[in-house]
Amino acid sequence: MSLADELQVRVILLDIEGTTTPIDFVYQTLFPYASRKLESFLRACALDPEIDLLIQDLEAQHELDVRLGIQPPAWSDDSREERLRSSVAYCQWLIGRDSKCTPLKSLQGKIWQEGFKSGELRGMVYLDVPPAFERWRRQGRSICIYSSGSVLAQQLLFRTVPSGDLTGYIAEFFDTRMGVKTESESYKRIAASQRHEPEEFFFITDAPKEFAAAQTAGMHAVLCDRSGKTVPAPEERTVIRGFDEVFPG
Repeated sequence: MSLADELQVRVILLDIEGTTTPIDFVYQTLFPYASRKLESFLRACALDPEIDLLIQDLEAQHELDVRLGIQPPAWSDDSREERLRSSVAYCQWLIGRDSKCTPLKSLQGKIWQEGFKSGELRGMVYLDVPPAFERWRRQGRSICIYSSGSVLAQQLLFRTVPSGDLTGYIAEFFDTRMGVKTESESYKRIAASQRHEPEEFFFITDAPKEFAAAQTAGMHAVLCDRSGKTVPAPEERTVIRGFDEVFPG
């Protein structure tokens, strides 16, 4: 990226898994926690109108999956108990498929909220994230997050990291309500919501399809390879190993 392009960038848009936060933390800590707590949480919140709406949304998604021939677990509304058991079985099935289903992500966020509140869970980011946030803010750039996890889940994670609450650095959080992360229109919506042109954004992700979608939308983008396994061609500068490489001045 040229100096002119760097000066043009006003917003840094960040993925979470593998970018700000180790993938293992998500798959070995957060997801198993939500799976373990799912049934007890739904039983405890059975009469909560907000949770009931999420269950309705899950049932609608289940019906769509059936029509598409995906063959999810059977769903029964014959009794409150059957509905609860159906909800649990379907959610566990979705989790096993690493589904980005919005009502599932919202439900996981609610479960994690209890874990963060009790102290069972704490957020995690790579060590170069807090100083990068401070540096980018000093440069006058906004920081936004775009993740398939719910906005609530994102906020909980960044609020509870060992170095302290990082949410004060983050201007906006986006989830799948903006659209699928592999579709360019999602990134155009994010840009419009911030009243910036796509070329004023710099997107960092570990997912090649997301990288391509952001570029197609007109954003600057790089792949973040924390493992060091991806070897870019000599003429390419689309792969970084960490945030120290992003606007270091």
